[in-house]
Amino acid sequence: MNPGALTLGALGVAVLVSCVSRINVGLLAMALAWLIGVYVAGFPVKTVAAGFPVELFLTLTGVTLLFAQAGGNGTLQRVAQNAVRLCRGRAGMVPILFFLLAAMLGTCGPGNIATTGLLAPVAMSTALRMRISPFLMAIMVGNGANASSLSPLAPTGLIVSGLMEKIGLPGMELKTWWLNLAAHALVAFAGYVLFGGVRLLREPAQGGVEVERAPLKRSHWITLAVIVALVGGVVFGRVQIGMAAFGCAVVLSLLRAADEDEAIQRVPWGTIVMVCGVTVLISLLEKTSGLELFTGLVARVATSATVIPLVAFLVGLISAYSSTSGVVLPAFLPLVPGLVAKLGLASGLGLAETMNVAGHLVDVSPLSTIGALCIASIPAGDASRLLFNQLLAWGLSMTVVGAVLCWAVLG
Repeated sequence: MNPGALTLGALGVAVLVSCVSRINVGLLAMALAWLIGVYVAGFPVKTVAAGFPVELFLTLTGVTLLFAQAGGNGTLQRVAQNAVRLCRGRAGMVPILFFLLAAMLGTCGPGNIATTGLLAPVAMSTALRMRISPFLMAIMVGNGANASSLSPLAPTGLIVSGLMEKIGLPGMELKTWWLNLAAHALVAFAGYVLFGGVRLLREPAQGGVEVERAPLKRSHWITLAVIVALVGGVVFGRVQIGMAAFGCAVVLSLLRAADEDEAIQRVPWGTIVMVCGVTVLISLLEKTSGLELFTGLVARVATSATVIPLVAFLVGLISAYSSTSGVVLPAFLPLVPGLVAKLGLASGLGLAETMNVAGHLVDVSPLSTIGALCIASIPAGDASRLLFNQLLAWGLSMTVVGAVLCWAVLG
């Protein structure tokens, strides 16, 4: 059997399994890469293992470890609580504040999932207490977190930066982050207007419902100083963020500002394994010419005029059920150079950014981690069931919204 076709089929199986099963698709992808690469394609194990992204693994581990410390010692939660106090009981301002807070916090390094995990409990409990629609709050905090996901300091942004460089589009980190931020701001504030945000703005301030003041202690100030130093070093000193994050984590441990053992347990090892494992299978797909076969299949049903909305819809639909950063983007971004050549596109940038944006717009769905965290942050019952249905409708609608938006802006 053709190793390229078999590897492409294995990638399809991995994507399908990621949609319908809780098994870590990274483990499955590495096992499939080993079986096909060694026993069908005849590669030595060393060649298959060379596809493991060592630098990406170190970067993701360092960044997530540092922010696991910042979450474990309560720094990020206290910053969020104190920020809510700025609204002074005005319900209409609270969802806006959480969008901005999620976008800014996630951009500094934690990324979309970690930021949602930190903010969703505060945001959703505040919404219930101030009689704000949980659906409206979930849209704002979820899209705010997703707006930060492609920051060059965040885990998903680091993954995408590496993929973009690999397909011949280096140096696009800030543009990619900005396009994704603008798209999420557009849909979030459209939702804010459609689902009651303007009405809340007209209401008078509510007394007696403000969040308690959460003073920052020594460990919190040290953590914030370390994070600021990391961001400054990356932006102005061009230090390698992963290794610098390990250094910052060591500083917090030595100064006893964070619990190292707890932070290591909080690192999302499953996500890191998923991303690295799928990368190994994609690497094998390239070695066996399966990537060229995949590109040809897409090119058969698309034209230069329809490829952007078609790809946006396809990527969005799969992302609604699967991991955007771990499965979908590593599978689709490598197609860009081939599609550019086959369809005669002037550049692959618009197509690549379409994949990045469309893949993330659907991620407030309850089938994704972002939406699930928002639902988990309110008491079980009729309200949570209603929120599930509302977020499911919202997430699936974003497949169409994303296709239209990307076609209008990037087409």
